[in-house]
Amino acid sequence: MGAALIQTLTQNGLIIAAACERTGHQAVGRDIGTRGGVEPVGISITDDPRATLEACDIAIDFTIPDASVQHAELAASLGRRLVIGTTGLGAAHDQAIANAARQVPIVKSGSFALGIAVMARLVELTAKTLDQFDLEILEMHHRHKVDAPSGTALLIGEAAARGRGVKLDHVAVRARDGQTGPRPDGAIGFQSLRGGSVIGDHTLIAAGPNERIEIKHIAENRLMFASGAVKAALWLGAQGPGLYSLNDVLGL
Repeated sequence: MGAALIQTLTQNGLIIAAACERTGHQAVGRDIGTRGGVEPVGISITDDPRATLEACDIAIDFTIPDASVQHAELAASLGRRLVIGTTGLGAAHDQAIANAARQVPIVKSGSFALGIAVMARLVELTAKTLDQFDLEILEMHHRHKVDAPSGTALLIGEAAARGRGVKLDHVAVRARDGQTGPRPDGAIGFQSLRGGSVIGDHTLIAAGPNERIEIKHIAENRLMFASGAVKAALWLGAQGPGLYSLNDVLGL
C-alpha cells in the first residue's frame, strides 16, 4: 500500500513531504520515489512518526491498529489531518481514534475502494427490503493477511445490520463447525478464505425462498485503495474536526 500511495500521490501532482515505516524495515533510508517505483524525490523514508507528521499537512495511514492509534494521537497533538485505512481495529482502537477526531479531522474506513462504498449502500438496501432473507458475507484475501474477517467484510456487515436496524455484534456469526443446529433467524454470517495472492474478493449473499441475490466486489489492483485514500485526503483539507467515513467523502 505504501508503494501504491506514492504512485497515486505522484500521479495526482501532490507533494509527498515525508514517509514512515516501522523500525528495521528494509525501506527505511530509501528515497520515497524509488520505493514507490517513480522518480526519486530527494526525501528518505524514516522510522520517526512524529517527524513525519510534523512535515506534512495531511497524513495517510495504512499500518497496524496500535500504530494507527499512536498516529491519531500524534496528529491530534500536532493539528494534522489524518486518513486511516488500517483494518483489524478493535473497540479500544476505535474509541482512541474517535477521541483524537475531536481535535482534528480524520477519515477512517475499512476499505477505500470506491466500489465498496457503493456496494455497502446496495447491501443496506437489500437487507432492509428483503428482511426475511438470510445474509452471508464471503471474503477471500492473500495468504499473508493477518485479520479476519477483513475490515471490508465488517464494513459490509455493518451496512447489512443498519438495513435491519440491529447491532452487528448482536447478530454476527463468524464461524461454524460441527453440529451447529439450524441457522438463527436474523443472523449475518461471515466466512473468511485465505490463499495465494488474492487482493480482495467480497460477496454478499442474500438467500431467500426460491431466489438468491449476490452482490460482489473484486479488487484487481491495490491502486484502487490508494485512489480512494487520496480522494479522502483532498476532501479532508476543507473539513473541521470530526470522524468521517468514505460515505461522507463521496456524499452518499
